[in-house]
Amino acid sequence: MVDIPKRYLDEILPSYWYNIIPDLPKPLPPPMDPENGSSRIELLQKIVPSEILKQQFTVERYVKIPEDVLEKYRIVGRPTPLYRAIGLERYLDTSAKIYFKYEGALPTGSHKINTAIPQVYYAYIEGIERIVTETGAGQWGSAVALATSLYRILSTVFMVRVSYEHKPSRRALMEFYGAEVIPSPSKLTNFGREILSRDPENPGSLGIAISEAIEYTLSHRYRYAIGSVLDVVLLHQSVIGLESIKQMEIVGEEPDVVVACVGGGSNFGGLAYPYIGLRNNGKRFIAVASAEVPKFSKGVYTYDYPDTAGILPLIKMITLGKDFIPPPIYSGGLRYHGLAPSLSLLAREGVIEYAEISERDVYRAARIFAETQGIVPAPESAHAAKVVIDIALEAKKRNEKPVILFNMSGHGLLDIENYRSMMIRYGKE
Repeated sequence: MVDIPKRYLDEILPSYWYNIIPDLPKPLPPPMDPENGSSRIELLQKIVPSEILKQQFTVERYVKIPEDVLEKYRIVGRPTPLYRAIGLERYLDTSAKIYFKYEGALPTGSHKINTAIPQVYYAYIEGIERIVTETGAGQWGSAVALATSLYRILSTVFMVRVSYEHKPSRRALMEFYGAEVIPSPSKLTNFGREILSRDPENPGSLGIAISEAIEYTLSHRYRYAIGSVLDVVLLHQSVIGLESIKQMEIVGEEPDVVVACVGGGSNFGGLAYPYIGLRNNGKRFIAVASAEVPKFSKGVYTYDYPDTAGILPLIKMITLGKDFIPPPIYSGGLRYHGLAPSLSLLAREGVIEYAEISERDVYRAARIFAETQGIVPAPESAHAAKVVIDIALEAKKRNEKPVILFNMSGHGLLDIENYRSMMIRYGKE
């Protein structure tokens, strides 16, 4: 671990979130309503807290973090540690320096709590009694379950069916925090029943789960928590990058390459956006997606719905289409059809690079990282680890000495049965 004295901890934890919108190379295309039907933009006012809606559309570069949220950040363990991956460097025999921000140190094992806390806080001060959301792999649902328990309000989580079945430990963790967990598609909503009538064995998708969560929110007058994609989520996640900037300064380093995996974009944006907007001096930024969900190579930059039912406003993003049903891969957090509008724009403008990694290669990278660093990465985070390994090996060939920073967005201890299945499938490669 990078040795940072305790007196620095409060200095490292930022008092403001960073908003990349005013620093984008082009104006962000606004959300739109469809040509026919009711206003989806007005719908947002009914399902999310008013302050969240305000932050979604703000053009201010910095947004102050409420004191109560800062207190909860400290309670759950922020700032998170920055590590140098000495064991991995030695194994690769590379001239590169590898650092990682370890969000897996947080209680639910991932970065998702960074936005769950403020979203639940703003609902709490409005007197809301229940939060409804969706989850893919379970990290987001676990974060919402914990955040609602901290504020003593209720939560319901629609969990993508394939993850509900493959990740019983994640489901149990949510229930332990007091959440009600529903497999999606479900019979609780009209949309879920419609999906099941067409395909009783449907494995589910994040788009379907989002649609169910929103329908359920509307029918009960609860509030909906947004897991990714919308830029307010990336705003809250900026604590990752803001902390890492200060931590890297303390140890006298500046990254040349910044890497993170991508589902909807909050993990990547959380680490990379403060560097892109505030510290971009020729750095490389690499977003790593699943080869089984090839949104960068096969997606289209167009207006599309964030959810499968088309309840939310249309947003301009790189998308595989709202009806895309991804294969039942183990990286449930990467099974989303679209990409955050701001991240889509940055990709289109060439500010970021991308890679798409197969599950077999992810498994190999996860084993290497676990065997050299001791940390079992979440399958999603192992996508980033694979690219970091490739960059470090290339640096060795070129006799270059880049400083690489990546986001270890979560640990994989609750995914160990899935890794066991991969071990059976791929062997001890």
